[in-house]
Amino acid sequence: MDQPPPPSPGPGPAADCPLVGVVATYLPRLSEFTFDPGLVAAVDQHAADVRDALVPRQRCGARGAGGGGDAREIWTDSGDVRREDLADYALGFTDWLTETEWTEPVGYDFATLRLTAICWLVREHDLLGR
Repeated sequence: MDQPPPPSPGPGPAADCPLVGVVATYLPRLSEFTFDPGLVAAVDQHAADVRDALVPRQRCGARGAGGGGDAREIWTDSGDVRREDLADYALGFTDWLTETEWTEPVGYDFATLRLTAICWLVREHDLLGR
């Protein structure tokens, strides 16, 4: 699961993106995945929460058993995480951390897991490479 960091965005739309600073600081934490399966699970959950907040879900319809019983809606993602949306989310989150005078702990807390998850989403969706 270890991969090199994404290339520097250079000039262009990603150069001023707030994700660049988050990735520079927290992407190295992804290398710890190899040694800590619990960390993988925690970051995966945070990434899913962020993605669910950013990617609209669309109802595909309802599925029922025999015309009236168990009707469950089926939802699908309408697309990938977009750089602009994740950048806005990261900016709001880091602004909140600044307002609360958060300091990075030695280990992991909610904020470091969330920031690491943002880095994982950046890498998985190649948001600084395009």
